[in-house]
Amino acid sequence: MKIHPDHSRNPRPVVLCILDGWGHSESGIDSAIASAKTPNWDHMLATRPHSLLSTSGADVGLPDGQMGNSEVGHMTIGSGRIILQDLPRINREIETGELAENPELLDAIAKLKASGGSCHIAGLLSPGGVHSHQDHMAALAKIMDDAGIETHIHGFMDGRDTPPTSGATYIRDFGNKINALGKSHVATLVGRYFAMDRDTNWDRVETAYDAIFGADGIPFTDPVAALEAAYAKGKTDEFIKPLVADGYSGVKDGDAFIMANFRADRAREILTAITDNGFTGFDRKKRPELVAVKGMVEYSSELAKSIPALFPPVDVRHTLGEMVASAGKTQLRIAETEKYAHVTFFLNGGEEKVYQGEERILVPSPKVATYDLKPEMSAFEVLDELTKAVGAQKFDMIVVNFANPDMVGHTGVMEAAIKAVEVIDECIGKLANAVEKAGGAMLITADHGNIELMRDPETHAPYTSHTTNLVPLVLAVGAENVWLGNGTLADLAPTVLTLMGLDIPSEMTGTCLIKEREGLENDRVAS
Repeated sequence: MKIHPDHSRNPRPVVLCILDGWGHSESGIDSAIASAKTPNWDHMLATRPHSLLSTSGADVGLPDGQMGNSEVGHMTIGSGRIILQDLPRINREIETGELAENPELLDAIAKLKASGGSCHIAGLLSPGGVHSHQDHMAALAKIMDDAGIETHIHGFMDGRDTPPTSGATYIRDFGNKINALGKSHVATLVGRYFAMDRDTNWDRVETAYDAIFGADGIPFTDPVAALEAAYAKGKTDEFIKPLVADGYSGVKDGDAFIMANFRADRAREILTAITDNGFTGFDRKKRPELVAVKGMVEYSSELAKSIPALFPPVDVRHTLGEMVASAGKTQLRIAETEKYAHVTFFLNGGEEKVYQGEERILVPSPKVATYDLKPEMSAFEVLDELTKAVGAQKFDMIVVNFANPDMVGHTGVMEAAIKAVEVIDECIGKLANAVEKAGGAMLITADHGNIELMRDPETHAPYTSHTTNLVPLVLAVGAENVWLGNGTLADLAPTVLTLMGLDIPSEMTGTCLIKEREGLENDRVAS
């Protein structure tokens, strides 16, 4: 397909601009996008080809009805196919009983029986299904309990992928399952703000580490009552300060540690603090000799050296980045810290590898407690680097992620979310001008919804989770006299490759969504 306006060459660069958490709302009710002033976005929707993409459930390899997330979204975007994600993979092995025969679990059990130690299972304790699932933690505890091993649960409280004060309900249900086992109990609770940082805020990670390893925190006898007391003081799950069960004295020599999170990015820092002999992020007051450290998945190639995975990564070949590199083309990945792993590791199918001709730019995210305090985040700095790269005419493909819609959307603060949307609108307007001037093409899309719903439609409380809404796809620059079909995130890589004039590999099950003008009237959403 000839997609450049003069039909003589393919556009350069082709920019894939991912607005993280920018979903489509039919009603516009409680949408920060609908409430904001967005002249550039409005103009694009009025004048450029656009369509809608599915980002949740089976369309991205998740259980039906499960909201998408940034990791799954970028994996699907980069691979151009639907990959069975870790959540249903683990669910299946729990249902069949295969998990109890997992060789890494059996290894941990054997070592614990030899040492006489206890097992510590840590992870995001909620049914959110984005980073973890509490049923997985319960299943691991049962396996240990059946083996006669005392098990301590270290729950990271959610409040982002679940309602802000829903944790007490989840802990009550979880506690009922755990207490029935006999040798398992909830040992510590701490907000994910501390335990699951990903921006090297080591003071936060230290707070969680000291609770787990040193039993440093507010004592409790009833975890539900302790959470409800924190709520009464204005705390929400995400920001719960460490709570420690009476009688729990910390991790000891001869114990084992299992990380139950199946999403990598927010597990890396605390696992690095646990396993890295050369770690300097903070002073580890207590560092016992562990007989085993296991992870639900592989968290990075470096961490994999010391943390074997219960579920090793699926080998994904011929991704978008690999196809661009194998064609001898150049590419740039750029994002601020909060989403850098997504445009690199996750977009490459879970590979750390940097391809030939690939460059990366990491823009530091601002050091603030919560992003409603700085809703612009580092978007303008990302834009500055982007416009330089576009103007330099050095890259054939550029993938950029703007983090604001997702990260500010998670705060639940409407005023900040509106500001974030307006910042993004300014950025995409300037970026589109730069790409057009360079003779390139630009697709704008999202990995999942979030900021288009800021208030819970039932409770009217702030809505901090992702949504299952469709997301927009806009051909903001390039390719005249075409229209865009509706599809899924798996269709983005084939669409980008087509814009670049490159072949679509057979492993990609997605299809190019750019269509010739004929048949325009048959599509549901078009320019």
